[in-house]
Amino acid sequence: MSDVKQYQQQAETGMQNAIEYLDEKLAHIRAGKANPKILDDIMVSYYGTMTPLNQVGTVTVPDARTIVITPWEKKIIKDIEKAIIDSPLGIMPENNGDLIRIGIPPLTEERRKVLVKQVKGEVEEAKISVRNARRDAIDAVKKSVKADGTPEDVAKDAEAAIQKLHDKYISRCDELFAAKEKEILTV
Repeated sequence: MSDVKQYQQQAETGMQNAIEYLDEKLAHIRAGKANPKILDDIMVSYYGTMTPLNQVGTVTVPDARTIVITPWEKKIIKDIEKAIIDSPLGIMPENNGDLIRIGIPPLTEERRKVLVKQVKGEVEEAKISVRNARRDAIDAVKKSVKADGTPEDVAKDAEAAIQKLHDKYISRCDELFAAKEKEILTV
């Protein structure tokens, strides 16, 4: 019987991980507002070592359309600027010698639609992960009935509980999608 609970916990852990991963992926999608997370993947050459941007300077957001990077050492400002230009962000930084300013341009209607499609794809991947966690847990419960002699009523209850978890996490995916879609489409 404890095996059944273990399968439920494994399913919930898998589903929770899918939601956390989705949340992280959505945070990296640019929605027309300044968000320092869009710079998380940018690596800067720092004394010959590729280092994350947030480890060579301070990243701040003074207003809704601007990100400011203040390098800890002035001599690497050119390296930071080059890393941003070479990144897939498609944003041109402004270097004034002391800090780098990144103006986040407003999104075009076409770009907004592309971003919503991208978000929809990420959400669908998370839903697939949630469904896979449910399937694996239910399969494990069914095997425990045959192999370990788990009573069928206990197995049915476990399957119902796993389905409830699935429904909860799928609706959480939909909530995250709705929130990000609203953020992207708000002009």
